[in-house]
Amino acid sequence: MEMIKSLDWSPLWISLKTAVVTTIICFFLGIFLARKVMKLPSPWDNFLDGLLTLPMVLPPTVAGFFLLLLFSKRRPFGIFLFEHFGIKVVQSFLGCVVAATVISLPLMYRNARSAFALVPKDLVYAGRTLGMSEFSIFWKIVVPLSAPGIFSGTVLSFARALGEYGATSMLAGNIPGKTATISQRIALVMQDQDYTTAGFWVMVVLLLSFGILTLYQFATEEKRFRH
Repeated sequence: MEMIKSLDWSPLWISLKTAVVTTIICFFLGIFLARKVMKLPSPWDNFLDGLLTLPMVLPPTVAGFFLLLLFSKRRPFGIFLFEHFGIKVVQSFLGCVVAATVISLPLMYRNARSAFALVPKDLVYAGRTLGMSEFSIFWKIVVPLSAPGIFSGTVLSFARALGEYGATSMLAGNIPGKTATISQRIALVMQDQDYTTAGFWVMVVLLLSFGILTLYQFATEEKRFRH
């Protein structure tokens, strides 16, 4: 009990805040990209599909390396962001969100695109016949019918953002109270062989992960039921 009272809880709040913000970004961006890529002619759709899915197969540290090159204040784009807009990505909470978004977005994108592909085209054609705009068809027909897949992607994006470590460490660093997430905290205390603290944070992650997987299971069961 004394250990719990003396713990610095900032890694939990930073991790949750990062995961929530990342999930919101991935939700809208993933849906938008899935819709746009599906409308592109070949081979552009295949090219962009591979590009957007690439972070799923790359080691997170590789993605973090490229992000660091892009956003570093020693690089043109990083200099431009900082000098013109005062935006600092490296070693900041924004860096946590950017890294987690890059790693989590493919999960939302792939689930949304797969769900959209299963929507009966007859319903889309019927909407056009009734004079509905493409925007209305998408949000009133396609998205509701794709809800289980979209929900699955949302849950998985949140889970991935919550546990992200490699890219976040390289881009945002491990600054206590600012960018230090649960995953980084576990790695740090393990270096000091503090198994008690590490075990506590591991249990926190396990409980959160179990809750997330339970939500995911509900979503996939609903999806199977509808099909």
